[in-house]
Amino acid sequence: MRRRRTDFLAAVGFLAPNFLGFLVFTAGPVLFSLAAAFTSWNLDRSAPFAFIGLDNFAALMRDQYFWLYLLNTLYLMLGIPIAIAGSLVLAMMLSQRLRGMVAYRTLFYLPTFTSGVALMILWNPDFGPINVTLDWLLNNLGINRALMLIGIDPLQPPAWLLSTKNLLGLAVEQVELTAQQFGLGARDALIIMGVWTAIGGNNMLLYLAALTNVPQDLYEAASIDGAGKWKSFWNVTWPQLMPTTFFICIMSFIGGLQGGFEQARVMTQGGPAGTTTTISYYIYIKGFQQFQMGYASAISWALFSMIFVFTLIGWRFGSRAMND
Repeated sequence: MRRRRTDFLAAVGFLAPNFLGFLVFTAGPVLFSLAAAFTSWNLDRSAPFAFIGLDNFAALMRDQYFWLYLLNTLYLMLGIPIAIAGSLVLAMMLSQRLRGMVAYRTLFYLPTFTSGVALMILWNPDFGPINVTLDWLLNNLGINRALMLIGIDPLQPPAWLLSTKNLLGLAVEQVELTAQQFGLGARDALIIMGVWTAIGGNNMLLYLAALTNVPQDLYEAASIDGAGKWKSFWNVTWPQLMPTTFFICIMSFIGGLQGGFEQARVMTQGGPAGTTTTISYYIYIKGFQQFQMGYASAISWALFSMIFVFTLIGWRFGSRAMND
């Protein structure tokens, strides 16, 4: 009995720092933000501090910018299926037992270790190495000179982050579609960048781990039955990867709804014309630029509610699909 008590006290002693850190730095701020969402808390004291009930949430439902930035967030998530499919294809390629494969896996995973800010500078239209390289190739390989000789204007590197156009034709500052906005713009550049950085990231590692756990007996049985590579993938590999794919989809969806802050803060400041402002960056604007901490807290909890509801729906239907 005395030994159990000693072991219990020792366990509490080891767990206490982590538990206290969770209370102070995670649970405490979360509960504090929930309380703040029902107040008029404003850091510049333009309005008296008071408990206002659901007024922040009612104002949020009438806030046109909230719906615009939610639409931006959903648009930037269009690259998630492409990134997941790319991670699967890359994982299958890197799962082959070939010489030097460890080095290839390291190279593809390397951008994950790189600072996000450093990666984003690549896409800067003024001094990023991508546009600098394209400009050098166009001018030093004689491409632009040849175009000018035949009466065609010289080519310019793309202005990745300066256009408000997009592939769906979403209007600027309005929740509607317009043909004038159809094209490639800043939002599409962010999608391309996100896909480029995500394909060789953690999802690839998860797929690599899942592929190594697929029983080889299943492939041998499929080969005996005359199945080719495609049928083996569809009837053996894919069903075995379903739990991993389900987890990746859920986590990617959650990350997509929460994402976009770093890109907007570092690369675009939410522009041009607010087309790259996401919900997470809108929370930053309201809280730390306009100092409306109560309203920013309400946006945070509205975002949490959306993530919670969509995750529950995903778990319900995803679990049913896997069981079927």
